[in-house]
Amino acid sequence: MRKYIYVCLLCSLCLISKAQNAATYLFAERDTQKLYMDVYMPNTTPKACIVYTFGGGFMAGSRNDSRLQHYYNLLQEQGFMVVAFDYRLGLKGKKISYLSVKPIEHAILLAVEDLYAAVHYLIEHQQELNVDTSKIVLIGSSAGAITSLQADYMLSRRMPLSQILPENFRFAGVVSFAGAIFSREGKVDYIRQPAPTFFLHGMDDQLVPYNKVQAFNIGMFGSKALVKRFKKFNYPFYAFRYQGYGHEIAAVIELELSSTIEFIDNMVLTPRFKQEDAVINNPAIPRWNVGKIVPSRLHKFQE
Repeated sequence: MRKYIYVCLLCSLCLISKAQNAATYLFAERDTQKLYMDVYMPNTTPKACIVYTFGGGFMAGSRNDSRLQHYYNLLQEQGFMVVAFDYRLGLKGKKISYLSVKPIEHAILLAVEDLYAAVHYLIEHQQELNVDTSKIVLIGSSAGAITSLQADYMLSRRMPLSQILPENFRFAGVVSFAGAIFSREGKVDYIRQPAPTFFLHGMDDQLVPYNKVQAFNIGMFGSKALVKRFKKFNYPFYAFRYQGYGHEIAAVIELELSSTIEFIDNMVLTPRFKQEDAVINNPAIPRWNVGKIVPSRLHKFQE
């Protein structure tokens, strides 16, 4: 009986080890909260370092959500180093609308500050972690996409939070699944050229605006508005606009794995100038109950 229990325990530990194939590091402490990152390494020299920011409306979600593990592993198998990190959830327990500007702005800035701290840790420990800091790509979904786009925008303007990163540092790419940028300066205006960016967004998204929500100079600028700016100033980008879909596109990270890898191959690993803009009509993409939700009802979906 003891032998049977020992064998079962050993098998269990092996399964746990396989499922938790990441090294975990404490990278910052903010507001008495310890922030950790999980680093998933491929079996070969990493092609690039992907920093993934989870979604959840700045209310919920976690870096090690079981629903994300498979995605991390798929990227690993393609030869990428994947970093999934904690950030503070500035809207947890709160009700919001786009009239609630300050709470939304505060939550975005908290997340961006923590993203910068995670990237700073990678830069400071690049040799031990085998990070090529010239090939750090941000990928995010929903709130994570907002955080990723915002971080690149604020870095381009060298805003105070971004100054934790070296002066000459640039992100190599950004992949945004249903993201937007918050601005108090009116239209989004990059001072330094932004990273090549892949915008994926549902054209009927009412949660994270596909176009923009603006009052005077304050606004949230979504993929349609941002692509317009990228075209005007001749910045490199991909854009997938999903016809008939709302916020479901935040969840297509695995369905669009091949296009994400193609973007990284073309824009990061062998950099070249490209502008690709496509309207996607794919009925195979599943619909879900957050697809048409508006910000004022988002709190009902907190976990």
